Amino acid sequence: QVRLVESGGGSVQTGGSLRLACDVSALKDVPSRYSGDFWCLAWFRQAPGKGRKGVARTYSGNGVPSYDDSVKGRFAISQDGNALFLQMSTLKPDDTATYTCAAGRDCSADIDENDYKYWGQGTQVTVSS
Repeated sequence: QVRLVESGGGSVQTGGSLRLACDVSALKDVPSRYSGDFWCLAWFRQAPGKGRKGVARTYSGNGVPSYDDSVKGRFAISQDGNALFLQMSTLKPDDTATYTCAAGRDCSADIDENDYKYWGQGTQVTVSS
């Protein structure tokens, strides 16, 4: 079973920073479809009482990141080998959520959860005012 593993969640005050990490090494067990195949790697979040929403996406190897407007300029997604990161700065109480990393193939321009097959278990981020 391919499983991604997040770490780095926690509690911070408004204006603080956190960096989330996701171990994506399990993706190596998934056969490539063709030479040069790549992954869409994304971070989603789900706030209490709300649906899951994509906040950032990149592509394995050399991806141009994409962000939801709610986090643009504050969050940065990056990959370093088997680790996917989400650097979160200038955090607000509205950023409080469970954050989950995900991987998929053939993702659309939108950060759509239906495009992602492999998921982590989630890590909690709480921002207090």
